[in-house]
Amino acid sequence: MVRAPRGSAFPGGPSGLALLRPLQPPSTKMAQAAGHVAAPRPLPAPPAPPGPSRAARSAARPQSPASERPEAGMHPAAWAALGPLLWACGLALRGGMLYPRESPSRERKELHGLWSFRADFSENRQRGFEQRWYRSPLRESGPTLDMPVPSSFNDVGQDRQLRSFVGWVWYEREVTLPQRWTQDLGTRVVLRIGSAHYYAIVWVNGVHVVEHEGGHLPFEADISKLVQSGPLSSCRITIAINNTLTPHTLPPGTILHRTDTSKYPKGYFVQNTNFDFFNYAGLHRPVLLYTTPTTYIDDITVTTSVDQGTGLVDYQIFVQGSEHFQLEVRLLDQEGKVVAQGTGCRGQLQVPNAHLWWPYLMHEHPAYLYSLEVRVTTQTAAGPVSDFYTLPVGIRTVEVTERQFLINGKPFYFHGVNKHEDADIRGRGFDWALLVKDFNLLRWLGANAFRTSHYPYAEEVLQLCDRYGIVVIDESPGVGIVLAQSYGNRSLQHHLEVMGELVRRDKNHPAVVMWSVANEPASFLPPAGYYFKTLIAHTKALDPSRPVTFVTNSNYEADLGAPYVDVICVNSYYSWYHDYGHLEVIPLQLATQFENWYRTYQKPIIQSEYGAGAIPGFHQDPPVMFSEEYQKALLQQYHMVLDEKRKNYVVGELIWNFADFMTDQAPQRVMGNKKGIFTRQRQPKAAAFLLRERYWQLANDTRRPPAAGGAQCLESGLFHV
Repeated sequence: MVRAPRGSAFPGGPSGLALLRPLQPPSTKMAQAAGHVAAPRPLPAPPAPPGPSRAARSAARPQSPASERPEAGMHPAAWAALGPLLWACGLALRGGMLYPRESPSRERKELHGLWSFRADFSENRQRGFEQRWYRSPLRESGPTLDMPVPSSFNDVGQDRQLRSFVGWVWYEREVTLPQRWTQDLGTRVVLRIGSAHYYAIVWVNGVHVVEHEGGHLPFEADISKLVQSGPLSSCRITIAINNTLTPHTLPPGTILHRTDTSKYPKGYFVQNTNFDFFNYAGLHRPVLLYTTPTTYIDDITVTTSVDQGTGLVDYQIFVQGSEHFQLEVRLLDQEGKVVAQGTGCRGQLQVPNAHLWWPYLMHEHPAYLYSLEVRVTTQTAAGPVSDFYTLPVGIRTVEVTERQFLINGKPFYFHGVNKHEDADIRGRGFDWALLVKDFNLLRWLGANAFRTSHYPYAEEVLQLCDRYGIVVIDESPGVGIVLAQSYGNRSLQHHLEVMGELVRRDKNHPAVVMWSVANEPASFLPPAGYYFKTLIAHTKALDPSRPVTFVTNSNYEADLGAPYVDVICVNSYYSWYHDYGHLEVIPLQLATQFENWYRTYQKPIIQSEYGAGAIPGFHQDPPVMFSEEYQKALLQQYHMVLDEKRKNYVVGELIWNFADFMTDQAPQRVMGNKKGIFTRQRQPKAAAFLLRERYWQLANDTRRPPAAGGAQCLESGLFHV
């Protein structure tokens, strides 16, 4: 959620839980001219220790009317009255979020590398705002660290306090700008931040330009007026980030205060969460500057269909900066040949004998991508000026029936993984080498799909999925929604906006075939029915072309959100979290699970999580828990039932997890979660070879690879079974 520059966003209460202010419809471009933006009021610290006076705190915090305060367990009539308001607010998101690509009219400048960094360890976490660190170079207010961007800040240093730090951290970078950017008033300069976890405030040259809530989606600000206001050759970018999670954030969390001074220091607190992965924080994805002309292509929406072999590409293009322009559209194939063209902001391109976008291992030539070239031209005093943007387009269809998931009209079976953006040292920080390694392992494995558990992944991840044919269930950060107060109007409003941002960013990726709005919520709670009915309907309104689901671990009879999904996605861990070690009960329990869900809802089912932990190198025969043999044997028990039920209504299986990953420290977690079939360093366990054999056989059951010996031809080479 992007916010225009304004006041405090986390008014803290006596409990220390930060509650978000009521939202206003976000604007598209957030920057304001220098001198017209007041310095933001600080976000109070999670522990809410003694700080400013009560009067000062009161003056700094806007008071919400009672009607805007979240109430858990609201009466149905109140929910019904609130629904239209939330719907309108959720749909208020405007403006595009096209991935910054270079073109004849666009440049980009990456800001990766070392940034100056400081965590605000002051007791109230407000020193940075009290001393206005954003007004001058960060080094002038005290010592700084070198911090690589992109990365999480937690594991880079040797400071134990920094690894588990909760509160405000500050990043700063001095940037030298090309002369034409600062002198050409016909050039628009935009600052884009790929991800800042969780709440971010951004200043340029000490001027507050944008705020954003949510740690997994991009946001940006037009900073043209700030960098073109004088003889500047550089600018100073300051970003303050707060990783505090509250009952109303996504994901939610709580702050637990330890008040027994015989056991804990004064003011001691910890961040509690209801999800099983480490809450890494920082600038996780690329930060960059890019340019466009002042009349520019702001957004493109593409949907595709097929009519008797003719591909249909419906497009809608939004232009900002002028109402008087000419717009041309061309669709090129992979050889650069123009196969269709049109004019105007809306239209349909027809492609006879179209090459369809097929998933990996489902077709001899998977993942075919066309290029949609868009050119907008406007007349200026200096002559015509054009903006160019090229969007990859895959022509494919998605449909769900009572028993099948269809891609291009043919049954598709998900055989893949759940993942995390997680690795040694870098935490959740984006890394091209790691990403390419992961995709090589996915293709070696024969995986054709994954879910972005449990948050949206980097845009570059989806670009590779488009390129290689890896199907994606695109999930929001709605994980750990288990508290009653997380189903109130404030939480729902935020969740609606997050889905708007997610759809806006990822709507044009052919690899994305389904949206997931949440993972393992307490969907049996009374407010959950309305919450998920509203959320799913909203997502369908934003994108009618894709099915919508959420991933459940609730009882089939008690789940109040399941009636509204298109596909049932269910997580279960038989003989792991109960019936420890008793592998023999899995076939009965799993078969009963599938039969109960299908009998109740008559919808296709995906086994969206299953698995067991295995510590690499631990061996025991007969198998015992945490040995590689037990992990392998448990999967085999699941596979027997999956092979039977996939003949009927089960349409997929996604192992938990692709690789071991870091979690909070706990007696049950030996340096993280060990359910990966690969180690955190991407080395295979025994289960990886079992799944590889299975996934290639599943692919052969659908379409036998054309070459002898089980070889599948890919753009980058041959992978053999």
